[in-house]
Amino acid sequence: MKDKDGRVIYIGKAKNLRKRVSTYFSESNNQINSKTMKLVKNISNIELIVTDNEIEAFLLESNLIKRYRPVFNIDLKDQQRYTYLRITEEKFPRLLVARRNKEGNFFGPKGNIYGPFVRGSSKYLAIGLLRKLFKIRICDKLPKKACLEYYIKNCDAPCINHHVNDQYTRNISILRDILEGKNNIEKFISELEDKMKAASKLQQYEDAIEIRDTLHRLDNLRIKQKMERAINHNYEEEYIGILYNIAQNSAQVMTLHRANGIISDSKRFQFDIVGDNSLDTFIMQYCSTLSSIPRFLYVNEEPASVKTLELTLEKLGQHEVSIITVTKDSQRTEKKELMDLIVHNLHIDEFNGYYDKALLEMREVFALPTLPTVIDCFDISNFGSSFAVGACVRFVNGKPQKSAYRRFKIKTILNQDDFAMMHEIVKRRYSAFTTSNQDNDTRYDNDLKLPDLIVIDGGKGQLHSATEAILDLKTDIPCISIAKEREEIFTQFSNIPVILSKKSAALKLLQYLRDEAHRFGLQYNRILRRIS
Repeated sequence: MKDKDGRVIYIGKAKNLRKRVSTYFSESNNQINSKTMKLVKNISNIELIVTDNEIEAFLLESNLIKRYRPVFNIDLKDQQRYTYLRITEEKFPRLLVARRNKEGNFFGPKGNIYGPFVRGSSKYLAIGLLRKLFKIRICDKLPKKACLEYYIKNCDAPCINHHVNDQYTRNISILRDILEGKNNIEKFISELEDKMKAASKLQQYEDAIEIRDTLHRLDNLRIKQKMERAINHNYEEEYIGILYNIAQNSAQVMTLHRANGIISDSKRFQFDIVGDNSLDTFIMQYCSTLSSIPRFLYVNEEPASVKTLELTLEKLGQHEVSIITVTKDSQRTEKKELMDLIVHNLHIDEFNGYYDKALLEMREVFALPTLPTVIDCFDISNFGSSFAVGACVRFVNGKPQKSAYRRFKIKTILNQDDFAMMHEIVKRRYSAFTTSNQDNDTRYDNDLKLPDLIVIDGGKGQLHSATEAILDLKTDIPCISIAKEREEIFTQFSNIPVILSKKSAALKLLQYLRDEAHRFGLQYNRILRRIS
């Protein structure tokens, strides 16, 4: 697909091109999201290439994406930087952070490279903890006399204390084994614990405290090596976990590479759900960038074209390839533990990147089926029966999405009945999702979705009216209400209100929603009174 300037903006494949292309331009297709609509608006020309089979289609798609890098296809730009460590080739080796140039080659003094190390902790370990643990020198050139590091017990000064040379060499050897995964960090920790207890018995409390703090810092390294325990096989394995963010129309992906039982690399990616961008497409693009195709690929959901993918990757790798699905219900194995670890990290990254902790609290307190990433809040603002209006505000990931705010003139209720008014505006707000009739004042957008949670400004009566409207539309959206006087929160399934702590993040977000809906409705009310 090309834009008006002839630039390739999207490349896709399909068994039935007519059917696939028509879905982009069909007005009745409610599955098209906002990002796909943006793609469609920029399409000026469509070119096609016919292949003999699905394998050729996969390969051609992958090659064309690499060549043209279309803006709407999956872009495999790594989303994190990695830290590498170097032990130098010197008489008394140093431990340094290894750095790359623009071409990806390491520069600096000669030495062995270890890594990559993920999650950012290794840099801290390199410049602080590991040097201190193993008494490794930090000077660029050997000094003629002991420096400050010797006096603060961070280095044994092998430059002047020749009797410690063998110990220095031994420490470097232990460090190499730990970084290579040959030596179990647990043994080293056990030795430190014995030294700490001995120092405490001798009332050498400063030394004991120093060892205790060192043990605390070693937790990161202990966790890393736990993941790197070796098993006896020679196959390369790739673990690929995917987590979808429906509100953002995007997907987060994390990969782990394991060879000879050692996890040697991890990467994170994000791509937009546009066209037929999917796990299948990602796997094809990702594996074609690797220096060698892994024998086994473990995924947390089964690709749509798993057999075709396997055959395509076998053609690329010149060996058999198996794609194995490991789900949360799979039997507990080491591979299941690794996949759980990936999914857990994806959830952490997702929450840290998009979600407020208030959303997590809401899901738990109100027993919601999903995380309420999209919340709509309704309020009635009336000045007698003459100026009665309703307002709906939408928060996405805990933040206002003002383009989705809606306001309503009350049309069917002539008297001052807040309950009936609430029923009207809730039903009108979502009727567009279930019928073809759309009110002008709702400014309905086809790319908007039903919310994960509805919040009503009011008590049990307003909540009951809103719930009835939702049932009338044959939809099933969780609904709660918040009353102003005592900040009581009512749910659909209990007459007893929920009282949250004043410090509760969920309560603060609900108050923000309620106040924003009130402000938006009052603003509309004032506009109508001013122009009447």
